[in-house]
Amino acid sequence: MDLKKKIGKRIKEIRKQKGLSQEQFAEMIDLAQNTLSYIETGNHFCSAETLGRIITALEVEPNELFDFGHQKEHTELISEINKMLSGNPEKVREIYKIIRAVVY
Repeated sequence: MDLKKKIGKRIKEIRKQKGLSQEQFAEMIDLAQNTLSYIETGNHFCSAETLGRIITALEVEPNELFDFGHQKEHTELISEINKMLSGNPEKVREIYKIIRAVVY
């Protein structure tokens, strides 16, 4: 995934965590909604000025927009989970219960 897509995905993720619709957020940062959509989908990159408004409106530190650790591929995540649990067999049952509660 390229940088534009990662940043766009992260902006969208934080916006949703804040409970903001795309329309509300676009208005907050003085941007057309379709432009924000292009940014969030990684089809367009924003200017430094717009990036500054995004950071301010989301009330985050700049480095938080570049925290992509959780945006890994499915197989990579499964592999990391397996590594974590292989050293903690007693946690497997607990993790199973958590996952089951979230999924069902």
